[in-house]
Amino acid sequence: MSSLGTSKGILEIAKFALYVSVPITLMYSFAHNSEFLQKVVRNRSYVVYPPEGPRPPSPEELREMAREMRKNNPR
Repeated sequence: MSSLGTSKGILEIAKFALYVSVPITLMYSFAHNSEFLQKVVRNRSYVVYPPEGPRPPSPEELREMAREMRKNNPR
């Protein structure tokens, strides 16, 4: 690696500073501006749930259906 005083060394330091400062700046802006965070979250739907389907019958309803089936089809 080149020495710190050359232009390549300064460029490497600048790139490292940029790579470190961008995530820190974004994290700070999201953490201290909750309105901006809510705006971003509302605009992005990461998870889209399907519409809710019919509920399965309760155990009591299943028992009643089984009784009705036995009553209608005796062996």
